[in-house]
Amino acid sequence: MSKTSYRTIVLSDLHLGTSASKAKEVCRFLRHHKCEKLILNGDIIDGWQLRKSGVWKKKHTRFFRMVLKRAGKGTEVVYIRGNHDDFLDEVLPFRLGNFSIVRDYIHVSGGKRYYVVHGDIFDTVTTKLKWIAKLGDVGYTFLLWLNKHYNRWREKRGKPYYSLSQVVKAKVKGAVSFISDFEEQLSEVARIKNCDGVICGHIHTPADKYIKNIHYLNSGDWVESLTALAETHEGEWKLIYYADWIQAHSPESQQISDTSPSLNITPFTSLQTA
Repeated sequence: MSKTSYRTIVLSDLHLGTSASKAKEVCRFLRHHKCEKLILNGDIIDGWQLRKSGVWKKKHTRFFRMVLKRAGKGTEVVYIRGNHDDFLDEVLPFRLGNFSIVRDYIHVSGGKRYYVVHGDIFDTVTTKLKWIAKLGDVGYTFLLWLNKHYNRWREKRGKPYYSLSQVVKAKVKGAVSFISDFEEQLSEVARIKNCDGVICGHIHTPADKYIKNIHYLNSGDWVESLTALAETHEGEWKLIYYADWIQAHSPESQQISDTSPSLNITPFTSLQTA
C-alpha cells in the first residue's frame, strides 16, 4: 500500500496509557500517511489514568518513536497540551529541532488563519471543577470497559461494532447541548483572535463545518471514532475515518475497484466527551 501525502495531519485524544487507546491502529495509519506538519492536538498521553491504574505499553512507545523519527527527517511536529496531559505544563513552552510543545498554535492554511487548541480551557467543568471532571472520567472509563466486553460478545455472534458511549451521549440532551455550546464558543474565540477557523479536539466528536463563517474542525479521537484531520497540499481539509480507510484498502475492496468505476463509503459520526 503506497503512502498518501498531505501538507498537514492533525491527531488528538489518543489517550495513550489506557487500555481503550487504539495505538496499534494510529501507528498503522501513520505508516501509510506522510505529511509536512503533524499536529498532536492534546490528550495524546493520558496522565490522569497513568497516575491511577493506566499501563504504558510498547505500542504506546512505538507511536512516539515513529513521531520523533519523522521530526528527525524534517516533519514539523507540534504537540499541544490537553487536559489529560496537563503534566506538560512543567515544560511549556518546549522546542527541540522540529519538535515543539505549546499551549495553542496558529496554523496558516491557504492564506487562512486557524486557531489550534485542544479545547479544554473553554470547558468550565475541566478548568474550574477538576474533581468533577475526573469523576466523569471514571464513569467514561467504565463505559469504555463495558463497551469492550459487550462488543466481544457481539463479535462472537457475528454482529457489528456498537458504541454504547456514543448512543448514551446522543440520547442525553445535556451532552448534545454541551457539544453545540462548545463548538460555538470555540468558533467565537477564533473570531476574537482574528482567525478564519478553529482546529480542536477534546470532546471526541469529529467535525468539519462552518459556524457563522468560522471554519470549525474537530479531529475526533483514537478511542472509538478513530479519526484524523488532513490538509491537502492545495489547502483543502477533510476528515479521515480509519474504518473507512481500512475498508477502502482491504483486498476485497481492491478487487471491487478493479471491476467497478467507484466505491462509495459513507462515514459514520461520533458523539462523545472526554
